[in-house]
Amino acid sequence: MLERLFKLRENATTVRIEVLGGLTTFMTMAYIVFVNPAVLSQTGMDFEAVMAATCLSAGIATLVMGLAANYPIALAPGMGENFFFLTVVGMGVSWQIALAAVFVSGIVFFLLTFLRVRQLIIDAIPASLKHAIAVGIGMFIALIGLVGAGIVERPESGILHLADLSRPPVLVALAGLVLTAALLARRITGAILIGILSSGALAWALGLVQWQGLVDSPPSLAPTFLQLDLAGLLDAAMIPVVVIFLFMAVFDAIGTLIGVGEQGGFLRDGRLPRATPALMADSSGTVVGSLLGTSTVTAYIESATGVEAGARTGLANMVTGALFFLALFFSPLVRMVGGGVAVEGGMLQPITAPALIVVGSLMARNVKRIDWSEMTEAFPAFLVMVGIPFAWSIADGIAFGFISYPLLKLLTGRPREASALVYALGLLFVLRYALL
Repeated sequence: MLERLFKLRENATTVRIEVLGGLTTFMTMAYIVFVNPAVLSQTGMDFEAVMAATCLSAGIATLVMGLAANYPIALAPGMGENFFFLTVVGMGVSWQIALAAVFVSGIVFFLLTFLRVRQLIIDAIPASLKHAIAVGIGMFIALIGLVGAGIVERPESGILHLADLSRPPVLVALAGLVLTAALLARRITGAILIGILSSGALAWALGLVQWQGLVDSPPSLAPTFLQLDLAGLLDAAMIPVVVIFLFMAVFDAIGTLIGVGEQGGFLRDGRLPRATPALMADSSGTVVGSLLGTSTVTAYIESATGVEAGARTGLANMVTGALFFLALFFSPLVRMVGGGVAVEGGMLQPITAPALIVVGSLMARNVKRIDWSEMTEAFPAFLVMVGIPFAWSIADGIAFGFISYPLLKLLTGRPREASALVYALGLLFVLRYALL
């Protein structure tokens, strides 16, 4: 049955490898189970209910992605999207209306997918930008890992700098980073997962994380379930909010699918097979998530850790999705692994951060596939690579490429080298920044 559903032999993988990959992806994503409710509870939403919505929406969307598209790309409420949600509420909008905006953006997102508009966008992206997206996401993952490990600090000023490396959580992360890199260099199966488990054991031995138990009763979903206020969207001022939610959802999803697809070798002649069902899984996750009571659900770049561990099919997603459901009952254990370590000024993630840094370095190898001798290809690719991590946004990084690519083709007298859709998307991004 597994062979029929997931085509394991065709994808040169095994049940064991897929289980390992799915477990690895979950462990690098587990932080969202607690971070997302921590963010959204600042809007007045119930923490426990948002936690339940996070686990359920992530589990459902991840299973749909695995079954419908057969890709090992997990989904969950997105970081960035949840902070924009918080920003919207900070503008005086109720969280119920903000949930309605997420719901409508998800419906439009689904319709764009059904009409194959989003697949047309994926197919229209020039090859140089596709390679650059993979590199940019790799740098983004690595930067998230460096900040999460406490090696680099990202203060409110936004200026990155080297942090205090003598702190115990940072030393744990550095030890895990060296171990994981060494295991990968020696081609040890399960190197990333071994690194995560080893970092966790060391953190526990040093008293940085505490055993909090194994099982707990799942929280109630009632405070956020079906609490959308659709009538509140009749205010014209909410139109830009819905549009920005839509932009973030569309281009974060496209960027992640291309980046992880490039990493896993899923692209064929620059195109992503089964892109439509993959994107439908993404958009349906947002709709379901908003009904349950959480912000935009999107494909997660942390899926690259599972892909690097060997995952190649949707079977890995069955494991990841099941673990999200189990997190409702095993929240004390998930909290110990993914909840982070409290330090002055915030939280660090010394257990999972090393995996992100290592995978980021592996994704950066796609840089060699860009034609650096051709300026009209190389410069937009460069802007995408630096834009994604420095803007702390996949969507904004992609925008830099879509604006500069057709502009350079026009200015160099080679307008036909960019498709009409690329010109249209470039103009759309310009209008987004000018008007929204």
